[in-house]
Amino acid sequence: MEKFVFARVVHILAVVLWIGGVAMVTTVLIPTIRRMKSPEEQAEAFEAFETRFAAQAKISVLLTGLSGFYMMYYIDGWHRYAELQYWWIHAMTIGWVMFMLILFVLEPLILHRLFIEHAKKDPVKTFTFVHRFHMLALILSLVTVAGSVAGSHGWNLF
Repeated sequence: MEKFVFARVVHILAVVLWIGGVAMVTTVLIPTIRRMKSPEEQAEAFEAFETRFAAQAKISVLLTGLSGFYMMYYIDGWHRYAELQYWWIHAMTIGWVMFMLILFVLEPLILHRLFIEHAKKDPVKTFTFVHRFHMLALILSLVTVAGSVAGSHGWNLF
């Protein structure tokens, strides 16, 4: 039981760092950067921050996945993927897979280059898209967190 509790503590702390970071980028960083005067300054500031934040995000997402899958293994909860009442487990898994894909595959191989190219051509449109994407990711993440907290404490939508 102590290993499960430890995994849950790691899981919650990692989620707080991960989704808290998404919230800070979405609600503070991007709006602040969009108010900067020059497009070059905007792109440089965003890149500098994202580069520094990427390590924290990657570690947080990895720890979230490792601890989450350990907890599923510990309770032998795999059957929950087949039950609609555990929709929040599906949402957690899908969100985790999406962020893993973005952070470890798409961003280093494609997104970084595309951001630089588009930010030079049309910074307003680029930052509008980036902001909207982050807003969508944040909303879906918060719905998932709320559903996970409620669901893990017995509240059932279905």
